[in-house]
Amino acid sequence: MEFFKDIPVIKYEGACSTNPLSFKHYDAEKEIGGKKMKDHLKFALSYWHTMCGDGKDMFGVGTMDKSFGGADEMEVYKNKVYAAFEIMDKLGIEYFCFHDRDIAPEGKTLGECNANLDVIVPIIKECMAKYNKKLLWGTANCFNHPRYVHGASTSCNADVFAYAAGQIKKAIDITIELGGTGYVFWGGREGYETLLNTDMALEQDNMARLMHMAVDYGRSKGFTGDFYVEPKPKEPTKHQYDFDAATVIGFLKKYGLDKDFKLNIEANHATLAGHTFQHELCVARINGAFGSIDANQGDMLLGWDTDQFPTNVYETALCMLEVIKAGGFTNGGLNFDAKARRASQTGEDIFHSYIAGMDAFALGLKIAYKIIEDGTVDKFVADRYSSYKTGIGAEIVNGTATLESLAEYALKMGDVDVKSSGRQEYLENVINSIMFRGL
Repeated sequence: MEFFKDIPVIKYEGACSTNPLSFKHYDAEKEIGGKKMKDHLKFALSYWHTMCGDGKDMFGVGTMDKSFGGADEMEVYKNKVYAAFEIMDKLGIEYFCFHDRDIAPEGKTLGECNANLDVIVPIIKECMAKYNKKLLWGTANCFNHPRYVHGASTSCNADVFAYAAGQIKKAIDITIELGGTGYVFWGGREGYETLLNTDMALEQDNMARLMHMAVDYGRSKGFTGDFYVEPKPKEPTKHQYDFDAATVIGFLKKYGLDKDFKLNIEANHATLAGHTFQHELCVARINGAFGSIDANQGDMLLGWDTDQFPTNVYETALCMLEVIKAGGFTNGGLNFDAKARRASQTGEDIFHSYIAGMDAFALGLKIAYKIIEDGTVDKFVADRYSSYKTGIGAEIVNGTATLESLAEYALKMGDVDVKSSGRQEYLENVINSIMFRGL
């Protein structure tokens, strides 16, 4: 069965190609920095947006048919699998990510949910072998059902906590069975609207308790991959406990979870938190918590998570600069947590969306390496902090300086003469010059 008969295998044709169903910049086998482009980027299909998202938003119903010709509910979900692997095969995407409720229908009980999953997972496994695809990470949707109205691990109801634990256990089992190298926690409703009805200490303690249980269970079953937390500041909950990278890192360290957990950074979540995408990646990197990326972009004129396919090459370049500085991906990758716009209603639009995102990140990767090879920015930063390489600066860095010794030094030197410029505009123009050199 072929669902996208009019779509060919998408090939690299170069920047001068006028074929819209081709890659202009993503050349999977091309080596950059001693590694193939596909291995630098590790693109993944997001099952929820691509296979399930039908265009509905807070103001309107769906505009796309994502039943894929299924006559009943289970056939719909079986066909989603076949369609997903056709999309990945034609785009040359090697990985995918899922929530448990993306891949099989919700049952009335946890037992029914698990039984539905047990029907679909073997089909996914067969398609993975047939098409040579891999699972990047799995997760559980513990936010959509009405039972999670007060949260999952942070719910005021212990039965809800227990149900979420059972759901997460099954999602971890599936992740292990499918060879996934990551498992994600996104606290979609792990937060509060008002402190008037909230025991924040108990809620955060319980959230950590469930995460510890997940780690203990996963490790006991042989899972050697990374657990991830995906920061997001708001929406749907007004005050979420996973607000941004710094907040999550503090939480992980407080509860002794930092040895097993890394961060899955999403671009649109970063901007909702009032940060740049590059900032959140840098915070994760310098704290040894960089793990994986949900690649998308938001609309700065809108105050919610629009999950658009990334096309801003300036952002993808600065993103990949951080990824390279972090040593590249290990267990993580670039998951397109993005959806075609509500008015982009056809199957062909799915392919145009992925092509745009993949080309944008391929350009970002190339530019990031040009920035490194050019060396201007790195040299400027090194020179700016050169006073910490010798003398009193070196003593500060190596720990031999004390408050007393610094006070004595300051008394002797008189006033401080600081005339060095930060040269932000110069550096931003350097980046522009590197990006558009030759035009």
